[in-house]
Amino acid sequence: MEQFLTPEFLTAVFQIILIDILLGGDNAILIAMACRNLPAKQRTQGIIWGTVGAIVLRVILIFFALKLLAIPYLKIVGALLLIWIGVKLLVGEGDGDHEVSASDRLWGAVKTIIIADLVMSVDNVIGIAGAAQGAGAQHQLPLVIFGLLVSVPIIVWGSTIVLKIIDKYPWVVMLGAALLGWIAGDLFYTDPAMKSTFGITATTVGHYAFKIGGAILVVALG
Repeated sequence: MEQFLTPEFLTAVFQIILIDILLGGDNAILIAMACRNLPAKQRTQGIIWGTVGAIVLRVILIFFALKLLAIPYLKIVGALLLIWIGVKLLVGEGDGDHEVSASDRLWGAVKTIIIADLVMSVDNVIGIAGAAQGAGAQHQLPLVIFGLLVSVPIIVWGSTIVLKIIDKYPWVVMLGAALLGWIAGDLFYTDPAMKSTFGITATTVGHYAFKIGGAILVVALG
């Protein structure tokens, strides 16, 4: 028991909780947007299954995240995928979609959640893995599992609150779509290919320009 009460371990636990709180918000908004058109009784199912699928993918990502980030163009592909998802969520369902059965809509929402969360979870996964490494090799796996478990209630609780806000203020959906575009701009600008292939040197101004441009692009296309 004493090995779990070391300053390094406790510091890592605190860092992981903080990371989950700070980085779980965008995932909660995504899940709420994907589930907003579901019948009220299926929203909880969509949130739970979407979160479960996202967590399973995070477990897989933990083992590959650091290596994947070094692959040129991968984050650019992820950015384009997020832009597509943001536009799709903003446009909403067409009239023909009303004939689709409730179960199809439920799993469609779950699929959207899992795909987008796969792209958006890289920062969360890397943050948890990095915090766990600081506590020593013997504690890494328990801390990673702890971090993933802590993120579940944060995302589910946050998604439920955001859904209530969207029901009352539908225009919030546009802000959520813009957030996806903002994240896409961040992924695009920080891809290794931006420097190695295009010769673009990272600057604070350029970084924010890509983020803002991504947000505007999603809203404009939507």
